[in-house]
Amino acid sequence: MKKIYILFAFLALFTAWSCTDMEEINTDPDNPLEIPSNMVFSGAQKRIMDFVYDNWFGGRQCLLYSQYWAQINYTEEDRYQIRESVNNNYFNDFYRCLAALDRVIELNTNPETAWISSGFGANQNQIAASRILKCWLYLLMTDTWGDIPYSEAGKLAQGVYYPKYDDQKTLYDALISELKAAAAQIDEDEPAFIGGDRIYDGDAAKWKKFANSLQCRIAVHTSKVDANWKKIITDAIANGVFESNDDAAAYHYSTVAPEYCHFYEGTYIEARNDFTMTRPFMDILKGQRDTLNNKQHPWDGVTDPRLYIFTTPGEENTYIGQPYGASSDIASNYSDKAPDWGSNPPVHLQADYPVPLMTYAELQFIISEYKGFSEEEYRNGIAASLDYWASVSKTAIESDDANNYIDTVIALGGVNAETVALQKYIDLYTNGTEAWTEIRRTGYPKQLISPNEIIIASSERLDAEQPDDPADVADDVKFDPLSEVKGLIIARVKYPTLESTVNGKSWDAAVSRLKDGTNNYYSQMFWDKRSTTVPHPANK
Repeated sequence: MKKIYILFAFLALFTAWSCTDMEEINTDPDNPLEIPSNMVFSGAQKRIMDFVYDNWFGGRQCLLYSQYWAQINYTEEDRYQIRESVNNNYFNDFYRCLAALDRVIELNTNPETAWISSGFGANQNQIAASRILKCWLYLLMTDTWGDIPYSEAGKLAQGVYYPKYDDQKTLYDALISELKAAAAQIDEDEPAFIGGDRIYDGDAAKWKKFANSLQCRIAVHTSKVDANWKKIITDAIANGVFESNDDAAAYHYSTVAPEYCHFYEGTYIEARNDFTMTRPFMDILKGQRDTLNNKQHPWDGVTDPRLYIFTTPGEENTYIGQPYGASSDIASNYSDKAPDWGSNPPVHLQADYPVPLMTYAELQFIISEYKGFSEEEYRNGIAASLDYWASVSKTAIESDDANNYIDTVIALGGVNAETVALQKYIDLYTNGTEAWTEIRRTGYPKQLISPNEIIIASSERLDAEQPDDPADVADDVKFDPLSEVKGLIIARVKYPTLESTVNGKSWDAAVSRLKDGTNNYYSQMFWDKRSTTVPHPANK
């Protein structure tokens, strides 16, 4: 039946072309006036992934805030000094991506184009998949900036030139409703897309599982503030969530230019070898406590098998991470010991690295927390994560090694808020925004560096910096942010300054709702209830 639809679609396009005035068809053949809906979706997917998983929004923002990565030479972003041009560009770029997804919905809704678009996948499924991906991106955006335009966004044609910034709690509720409606809209017996879908290859049933699993992510974000969070997860599970690693949402890049993963492109095509693994994350994977700040490790002395996937060794085949948050002049003295990813690339620098939007392991950790930190789902989550990352990196983790690691981790650390959060943090590697969200929500991992904590001991400085006068390095180096964060890690990114000129009234209203009525880095999200006195508030 689909072959017939496709034939009719192309016959219609051919007929329209043959009847068109010759003057009208004298146009650039490389720039068609109308693009098929599946290719619009494909382009939107790629642009979203290129922007989120790159060396700018990803590398110099979210992967730094979550302390997976550190910069080797220019560490201003590590210390929360954000480049305003980057902030402006990504805010606008994300809305352009959302507009492209709206175009897919329009092509499948408008009777004049819907029947042609049906040749590239069932109309309702194309609409649903676009709605789901929009929700994923809106969630990432609101968890970055806070209140953002949502209900009035993308309505320029309807005369809405200055969209309001929706309250984040209202936006969260709207995303849950949207995902429920999108999941209910899907016909699992029909394809979502015929070609162009690099996440699920057009599998509508998997898009539905993603919609329901994403509801679980949103719900657990609100676990400190909304007693209804468990009901949302209960309903989502009943409607069908991820069942294995085969269901994980990941965008699949290619080894053929220009379809490279942008982590790879930023390092090898743009020739910027700026990043390496942080010392806190390296020590977490090594099972090593932070002796500088007297922080324990829940499974002290246990090496994580994913260490050898997430990074390669540094000098003399050792695993020593880069101190996080040092000033640029000090940081460069320690980069020789840290891994040189440019010359010895780990998993995320594969050209075809499949960047994960959400994994089955993450869902298992969410369900473990939902069940009061259950051991079964915790165990399943670790096992799924080990298997997932072994598959992505094309390396083997022997089943005996995996089982021994899981048994030891549970025996030493137990199953509780900290251990579940720490294992989720490890699995979320390269998914910087979600990891940063979970750090703000839970307060874990405790091993990460907060302002005024020690990042380099004076004894280490003497050897690394080799000063003429030892007194010059007599002090420990502490994490000293360049922006005010009120004693906690960065809580949000400032609204782009460009918005204050192009959408000033709405921007002013959003800023007035922030703490102190200023556009700052320390106003916490509505779901973030941490404080210096209560860093790990309990779930409702």
